[in-house]
Amino acid sequence: MTPSQTLYLLLDLALILGLARLLGAAARALGQPAVIGEILAGVLLGPTLLGAHFADTLFPADVRPLLSALAGVGLALFMFAVGLEIDLGVLRGGGRVTLWATTFSTVLPLGLGAGLAWLLADTHRQGPLLAFVLFFAVAMAATAFPVLARIIADRGLTRTRLGTTALTCAAITDLLVWILLAVAAAVATGEDLDWRLVLLVPYVVLMITVVRPLLRKVSRLSNASGASGESTNLVVLVLAGLLLSSACTEWLGLHYIFGAFLFGAIIPRDGHSALREGALQRMEPLSRLLLLPVYFVLAGLKVDLSELDLTDLGTLAAILAVAMAGKLLGTYVGARLGGFDRRPAAALGALLNTRGLTELVVLGIGLELGLLDGTLYSLMVVMAVATTALTGPLLTRILPTTGKNGAPTDQPAPTPPGAEEASPREAVPATDK
Repeated sequence: MTPSQTLYLLLDLALILGLARLLGAAARALGQPAVIGEILAGVLLGPTLLGAHFADTLFPADVRPLLSALAGVGLALFMFAVGLEIDLGVLRGGGRVTLWATTFSTVLPLGLGAGLAWLLADTHRQGPLLAFVLFFAVAMAATAFPVLARIIADRGLTRTRLGTTALTCAAITDLLVWILLAVAAAVATGEDLDWRLVLLVPYVVLMITVVRPLLRKVSRLSNASGASGESTNLVVLVLAGLLLSSACTEWLGLHYIFGAFLFGAIIPRDGHSALREGALQRMEPLSRLLLLPVYFVLAGLKVDLSELDLTDLGTLAAILAVAMAGKLLGTYVGARLGGFDRRPAAALGALLNTRGLTELVVLGIGLELGLLDGTLYSLMVVMAVATTALTGPLLTRILPTTGKNGAPTDQPAPTPPGAEEASPREAVPATDK
C-alpha cells in the first residue's frame, strides 16, 4: 500500500466505525435492529445526499478494494456463524405448522418474485435471464435468521410456540435460500464453469463424513484435557478451517460464503462443544465490532437514490408489495393450515418478513455477479430496510395482549429438540444484524 492508501484506509475505518456505532445505537433506541442504522450510515456517506464526488473523495477508488477485502472477511465470519446456528434437531422437530408455514412462506415469495423479475427483465436485467429470474426470486424469499432471533429474544418469545416455530421456519428457509443462491451463482457464471464444479457433492460429503467426526473428536479431547491455551488453539483451528473451506468453494466455482456456511454447519453441537463456544466467544467481537460495520457501510455507499424518477418509484412500490405479500400472506395461509389461530398466524408472517443482513448478503452477491444494476440494487436495499423496520410495529399491532416480556398469553411453548441451545446470545452470533 502507498502512504496515501494507508492514510485513507485508517481514516475511513475510523469514520465507518464511529458513524455506524452512533447510528446503530440510535436505531436500537428506536426499537430497531442496529443493522438499519449502519446501512443508513453508508447511505448518508454515499452519493444519495452528498453527491458522487464527495463520496469518491472520502472513499477513493484505490482504497475501496482494501475496505472490501476486510468486509469480505467479516462476511465469511458471519456466514460461518449462520451455519453454526443451523440445528438439524430443530429442523426435525417443528411439526405440521412448521411444514406448512415454511412451504408457503418460501414458495409464494419465490413465485411472486420470479413473476416480477420477468416484468423487470427488459429494463433491469443483467446477465443471463434464468440467473436473473432465479436470483430475484431468491431475494424475495430470504428471511434474516439472526435479526429474527434477536427480535424474538427481545420480546420474550423464545420459549413460546410462536417463537420456536418462527426460528425453525427461518432456519429451513435460510438453508433453502443459500442452496438456490448457489444455483443462481452457477448459472450466472456459466461460461466459467468447468470440471471442478462436479467436485461440490464429494466435497460436501467429505466435510460431513470425515471432517465433522474429526472436529467432534478434537472438541472432546479438548474438553477432557482442560489445558490452558487449548481454547485459543481451537479457535485458530476453527478460523483456519473456515478460511480453507471458503477457499475451496471459491475454487470450485461458487462464492466463498458457501464454504464458510458449510464449515459452520458441520461444527459439532453435542454437549458443551469447546469448538462452538470458543468460536462464539473469540470470533464474534471481531466480526461484530469491526468487520461487519464495514460491510454494512459499503453496502450503503452503493445505494444512490438521488436520480430516481416516477418509474423507479413505481418499481419500488411493486417490489415492496411483492416482498411483503409473499411473506405475510404465504406465512399466514401456511400457519392457518398448520393449526395456528388468526392472530398468531399473522404474527408469524410479520416475523418471517424480517430480512436484515441476509438480504444484504444476497443483494451484494447479485451485484458482484453482475445480475443487478445500480438502480435495482438501491431499490432492493430500501425494501430490505423497510421490511426489517416494519417487523416491530407489526408485531405490536398484531399482538396487543401479551404476557410477561411480551409473550402471547394464548400460545403454549413447546421446545423442539435442540431449541434450548438458541439462547439470545448464541442465536445472534454476529450481534442483531
